[in-house]
Amino acid sequence: MKKIMMLILLTGSLMAQQKLFTLEESVRIGLENSKDLKIAGAKTNSADYKLSEVNSMFLPQFNILGNYTRLSDNIPAFEVTLPFSPSPVRIADPIYDNYTFKIGFSQPLFTGFKLLSSRNAAKYNLKAEEYDYSKEKNETAFGIQTAFWNYYKTAEIKKVVEQTLIQIENHLNDTRNFYSQGLVSNNDVLKLEVQYSNTKLILIDAENNLNISKMAFNKALGFDLGSQTNVVVNPNELQTIEFNEQDLLNEALINRNELKSLSFRVEGSKENIKAAWSELYPSVYLTGNYYYSNPNPRYQPAVNEFNNNWDVGVTLSWNFWDWGKTSSKVSQAEQTKIQLETNYDMLKENIQMEVQKNYFDLLKNEEKISVNKIALEQAKENYRITAEKFDLQIASSTDLIDAESLKLQAETNLKTAEVDYQIAKANLLKSLGRNIF
Repeated sequence: MKKIMMLILLTGSLMAQQKLFTLEESVRIGLENSKDLKIAGAKTNSADYKLSEVNSMFLPQFNILGNYTRLSDNIPAFEVTLPFSPSPVRIADPIYDNYTFKIGFSQPLFTGFKLLSSRNAAKYNLKAEEYDYSKEKNETAFGIQTAFWNYYKTAEIKKVVEQTLIQIENHLNDTRNFYSQGLVSNNDVLKLEVQYSNTKLILIDAENNLNISKMAFNKALGFDLGSQTNVVVNPNELQTIEFNEQDLLNEALINRNELKSLSFRVEGSKENIKAAWSELYPSVYLTGNYYYSNPNPRYQPAVNEFNNNWDVGVTLSWNFWDWGKTSSKVSQAEQTKIQLETNYDMLKENIQMEVQKNYFDLLKNEEKISVNKIALEQAKENYRITAEKFDLQIASSTDLIDAESLKLQAETNLKTAEVDYQIAKANLLKSLGRNIF
């Protein structure tokens, strides 16, 4: 009795230290701590920065240049020989130290539509990354829900095994009393002792499965693997729901983030083709520079002092022959577009198969719940009758062991079917493109 009380107190102490999590809370915390989502978010931010980079190319680009040059001492002075002068006329002395400071800008006026196409491609890529992020969020939420329900299942199965072990222990004690009174044989006692040992082995496996699922749950939530956590389930969350099979595929094709992402990538590939063709056109830039130099080459004769000047101009450049370089770039971009379009068509086919399979899995698990509920009621009634007969010594220990085994198996099957249904439901909702977070 003391050992039982100590065990109850120890169990209560451990339960008090554990943090209980609902399904909704688990998904929220898991999404906040998900490393996969952080990576997906970084990809989205990178695409956003890429768009900002392309937008900046529409604006004038400014640059600053500073330069110092020291000339060798053997540079002669600038002198001119005149016919009427017996000696050369010195125009300017050599300046050995040269300083140049320049501020310039370049504003694109026409780039063969390259900038416009690049900006559109960057916009489409950003939209694609945003839908990829939503897809990753849904996938992560599904992983968290799966870990949650598996944790719940293993905990419930462990409870069932523990209850069965207590029942077997009670029957074993009764059988030993019957044996001491000469009402049963020693073989009956041995059979129940073997059943008790086998059930303890099942309990060990159940505890091990519980520990593994607990670690998987903690990992899904971003906690340390050894964190003291537990899950709590609202009975309403175990209810089944109905779907209209005819509408499933249409809903998936409309809602799936993967399809939306790929469609934007296809549009982006079209813009990349335009950007590749743009290299066949000339580029026109407005340029300007401000100089502050010593000596300033625009001032003649050169003097050893700082002077400023500026210039503004229009620059046209046209690479009119590149030995097929541009056409090769266009062909590469076109092949990328073909790959994306083909992937889009394949994804639609895969989605159709996925939705259909997940729907059938849901129906299968729903039917399993119904069958297992009936089986459990039958197993409980069979166990009740057999236990009463055993107490009256009109049923053997073998009959009692079989009844207990059937009840344990029925209870385990029902818990497994209920959890498998919830996982199948979440999987179907995810395949329909619905948010499950």
